[in-house]
Amino acid sequence: MRLVARFALALSALAAVSSSALAAEPPADGVRVDVPVMLKEAKVVYNMDHGSAMVGDQPVGLTYMALMVKRFKEDHTQWRIAAVFHNSMAYLLLNDGAYNKVRKTSHGNPYKEQIATLVAEGVEIEECAVSMRNNGWTNADLLPGVKVTTGAVGRIVQLVQEGYVQVEP
Repeated sequence: MRLVARFALALSALAAVSSSALAAEPPADGVRVDVPVMLKEAKVVYNMDHGSAMVGDQPVGLTYMALMVKRFKEDHTQWRIAAVFHNSMAYLLLNDGAYNKVRKTSHGNPYKEQIATLVAEGVEIEECAVSMRNNGWTNADLLPGVKVTTGAVGRIVQLVQEGYVQVEP
């Protein structure tokens, strides 16, 4: 089973957990949850630097973030999510013109709508200034709503020290 499908299945299983799911009667799908997870608060930082974290052409991290936001909203979890893009995934935050130039295409950034939706939902999307400098990009090359951080590794350390849990898709 694909990684994204397994994650989506795990999140949907979490949704099935309720007081009735913990009763003696097994649920209709035959899965009894022994350790229900309900979070009151969550602070998560996505370390978006692994080019191999793709299912086909879809970055796993973008899928995970969208599913996590949906789950947190459904569960009324107080949440903060930051996504720090750098290294081989930094290009995901480029606007159409810069994306076309870097990826040698004319179709524009296929991830721009996903990024825009995450920004609108409240996810902090951050680009590494070191990755930008190494690639010759400027702030004008980025999608709307993207913030630039001094450096990805330092930013992730900072967020972890502030109580964020690091996820590396």
